[in-house]
Amino acid sequence: MIEQLEPVSGAHFAFTDRWGGVSAVPYEELNLGGAVGDDPEAVRANRARAAGALGLDPGRVVWMNQVHGPDVAVVDGSWGDRPVPQVDAIVTTRRGLALAVLTADCTPVLLADPVAGVVAAAHAGRPGMIAGVVPAAVKAMIELGADPARITARTGPAVCGRCYEVPDTMRAEVAAVEPAAFAETSWGTPAVDVTAGVHAQLERLGIRDRRASEVCTRESGDHYSYRRDRTTGRLAGYVWLDGYDGP
Repeated sequence: MIEQLEPVSGAHFAFTDRWGGVSAVPYEELNLGGAVGDDPEAVRANRARAAGALGLDPGRVVWMNQVHGPDVAVVDGSWGDRPVPQVDAIVTTRRGLALAVLTADCTPVLLADPVAGVVAAAHAGRPGMIAGVVPAAVKAMIELGADPARITARTGPAVCGRCYEVPDTMRAEVAAVEPAAFAETSWGTPAVDVTAGVHAQLERLGIRDRRASEVCTRESGDHYSYRRDRTTGRLAGYVWLDGYDGP
């Protein structure tokens, strides 16, 4: 159900697959996305299950209204009754507050500087990657005391460059902004590798501790893929720090 990566100095990183939840076809089983047409009660139950498996309070998991842009929000608690803002990265210094990012082919990016006590989660699809959502998230972390040399970066399951076919003009546009994203499908057509682009950005920012999932969502039946299935659920990545800073 959930791959929990090895903690780094009290920073925790986790990525879900599609199993272990209550959603019905075509969202089976552990859909965590609330805007894909699934039963809202099933989504709430799935989010509670995932949080429980990670030892988290579901009420202390912060979600985003993701729109494929570069905007970042600094948060100090759950949204409660407030509208969830349209952002694609969130940052916090609150210990025990988990940040979550939803994906179904896009690259989920989890970042942590445990020394400064700052974590971030970012949603890097093709538009967000070229718009600079990941550098924007890192900038927000630095403003809160993080040092790129101390930041740990983990990226989760995403569509790979061998599978993300795009028109040749689109590949050229992306590569003009981020050359590392230039790719070719396994069948010889133009493609984009968003994860490679993200890691190139992180490297230029001075972040050395970087690891990427080897899972391609389009190829894996254990993961949701929008490009493969269109109507489908959403995976989640979570990052948080040990401890508790209320509320």
